Amino acid sequence: MDKKNFLCGKRIAAPKLKKGLKVTELIDTYFQAYNSARLSEACRLLTEKMLKPSNDTTIGITVAGALTPAGMSGMIVSMMEKGFIDFVIATGANLYHDTHFALNFPLYKGTWQIDDTVLYKHGVVRIYDIFLTTDTLLNTDKWTQKVLLDPRAPRGVISSSEFHNYLGKCLLRDAPNPEISILAQAAKYNVPVYTSSPGDSTYGMDLTNFNKARHKGLERKGSIDLHINPNWDVMETVSIVNAAKKNGAILLGGGSPKNFYMQTQPYLWECLGIERGGHDFFIQMTMDSPQWGGLSGATPQEAVSWGKINPNELQDTVVVYADTTLATPLLFSYAIEKAAPRKKKNLYLKIDKLVYNLEKEIKDKPVSWTADALYKKHQCGK
Repeated sequence: MDKKNFLCGKRIAAPKLKKGLKVTELIDTYFQAYNSARLSEACRLLTEKMLKPSNDTTIGITVAGALTPAGMSGMIVSMMEKGFIDFVIATGANLYHDTHFALNFPLYKGTWQIDDTVLYKHGVVRIYDIFLTTDTLLNTDKWTQKVLLDPRAPRGVISSSEFHNYLGKCLLRDAPNPEISILAQAAKYNVPVYTSSPGDSTYGMDLTNFNKARHKGLERKGSIDLHINPNWDVMETVSIVNAAKKNGAILLGGGSPKNFYMQTQPYLWECLGIERGGHDFFIQMTMDSPQWGGLSGATPQEAVSWGKINPNELQDTVVVYADTTLATPLLFSYAIEKAAPRKKKNLYLKIDKLVYNLEKEIKDKPVSWTADALYKKHQCGK
């Protein structure tokens, strides 16, 4: 191989800074190496391929870590308004804290250099350097109680997308600041919102508190029958992925939301025998390293072995090792400045049909069926 093969990349420049730099110019001109270069690659991947109209990519975003308390709800809403996000998978905590902003219950800049026993005595809760009062929590719970005990609220078994859509519609109707809420605007734009662990948040706690007792005869007066079925969430997200022309992932952090989205492809091939080949586009913002073996730090290369990422599309995957609160505003601002708005997919309105189509496709396969043919296909030497 000739030396020139290694030197075919763009030459590194050393431009001086100037006043009035736009985000796009900053990233395109100054982000040349290390993780600034990875962020630049992620920006181009999002705008030039994932949002390319002819690709018609279905884009899901996952949200892990305490991002909404840090004021990031509005950024995600901005992407929804442009049609750049088609569905959301978040921790329940992010969605619960998102509600504070819609209801105008305050969170404040604080400090991590504090005695938490003093905060506790004063009714102040800390998320690293963010302060909020127990009043903010309790008043949000009172709002949740009001809307869930309302006779118009859903009853019986529902998906988390229906649960969040109902909360979002209530925020649109009643909240003073619905325009900065993920839940409210997702309901407005028919963006399905899922949580991978329905019981792992204050919303999960409240829902448990309002529900009927486990033991007959011990029900409290006014208790309700409302349950989120995670199986329905699995089927809905899989149906979205199966119906998409191309699939793209924007992963803010890792954790359970990341896996919940990534597992859609293994579900299709491993459980149903439908081989889509894996997701087509992958962007992750993370501070987690792969060598610890955790899913949060797992690379797209590792995901190929699970059938989560299309092996032919590894060039369309980028991991940015950076604080999500630093990198995400740059990524989203770049996309909003560079890419044209897309027609919204309104997936929430189509979910039932998508699930029906997938269930119809697998109807004749017995429950005990396994993907033996696919296992053999991928065995070494076969």
